[in-house]
Amino acid sequence: MLVLITYDVNTETTAGKKRLRKVAKQCVNYGQRVQNSVFECHLDAAICREVEHKLEQIIDPKQTACVSIISATTIRPR
Repeated sequence: MLVLITYDVNTETTAGKKRLRKVAKQCVNYGQRVQNSVFECHLDAAICREVEHKLEQIIDPKQTACVSIISATTIRPR
């Protein structure tokens, strides 16, 4: 399935910049960057859960504004 991964990480601190690099590096392992914080990935359901788990281990909910994993099957054309 086609999946979009988007994120917004606070980079005002050194730890935030490091977190941003870790999130981006993890996303590069699974898909193609289409914008600075947007990746397009072709994943099956199990790998999608794996990516989600890995990103949850990296992010700090207090410092990361948003990490979204959106399946293209949930997007309906108009």
